[in-house]
Amino acid sequence: MAALEQTFVTENAEIGPTRSINSQPRILSLNITNKSPQLLGWIIRLLCFFWDYTESNFTTFVIPNSSFGLLSALASSVLSEGSRPSTKNLLWRAPLVVLFNWFNVLNFDLANQRSPKSIQEDRLNKPRRPIVAGKVTVDQTRRAMLATIPAAWLFNYALGVWKQGASIQILTWMYNDLEGGDEIIRDLIISIAYGMFNSASLEIALGSGQAGQISRRGIIWTAIISMVILTTMQVQDLKDQAGDRTRGRKTIVVFFGERASRTSIALFVSFWSLVCPIFWSTGPLGYLIVGTPGAWVAWRVTRKQGPAEDCKTWKSWCLWTVALYFMPIAYLLGF
Repeated sequence: MAALEQTFVTENAEIGPTRSINSQPRILSLNITNKSPQLLGWIIRLLCFFWDYTESNFTTFVIPNSSFGLLSALASSVLSEGSRPSTKNLLWRAPLVVLFNWFNVLNFDLANQRSPKSIQEDRLNKPRRPIVAGKVTVDQTRRAMLATIPAAWLFNYALGVWKQGASIQILTWMYNDLEGGDEIIRDLIISIAYGMFNSASLEIALGSGQAGQISRRGIIWTAIISMVILTTMQVQDLKDQAGDRTRGRKTIVVFFGERASRTSIALFVSFWSLVCPIFWSTGPLGYLIVGTPGAWVAWRVTRKQGPAEDCKTWKSWCLWTVALYFMPIAYLLGF
């Protein structure tokens, strides 16, 4: 309990101009003699503590990846070796899919936000993040990881997706500790990670046994989505250029220039908006489902610039990827 008391902090502390990020904010203490009321409050504060790290990635990463698993499970007759799970089972497993994505993203964010370069970047791009905002220290974040990483391994094993979970941890280590996220291979690491998250989400949604085995077509579809991520994920870097240049990160927009990056995003979004419906042999409605948000993203990325507009384009891109995840369902419905 003493270790936990040194790990988790309140949200009230702030970093002033002369305050170090390693100085100690006011600590959350837990008096076990007061039992349930204080314990409940401590748990809520603990969850809020973790939420602060993942808030920016929840709607743009956790929700889309969870959507891939759940929507693909509805088309399990073409994406898995088993039969379609019942609506009851799918609804029961939906929170597990979301929790898997959030828990593993949490470990990524804890590792990512504690590095000196990330702190420097966050002061420019994301000043509300917990370390920069003074809610928690770097050392307390490190201590939290000593608990969350083993817990995630156990959780992934219990869900039957320990292989993807182990791969995600390796990719997290490469991206953060080996600074692969600052190299030109950054998007490659992210696209592989997406493949791990997406395939695991589908397996969790399908359930255990043969029903949870992804078919050959399902593997190909997961790989196509990873290629989509590899070629268009750079859209997220448009809004973060100031911080990326400060830390020397070799994103495509920094390395090749903003004009080349925006043009390639528009071209690849248009390309995949055609290829994915072709892969699933959908009708005109299938092309419309993907093409409409795809055209919107392509227009925005070439016409709207600036951090605020680029943030909106990034969110529009996330909605476009979710539209792609509807393609197997559109195929089954004959759209």
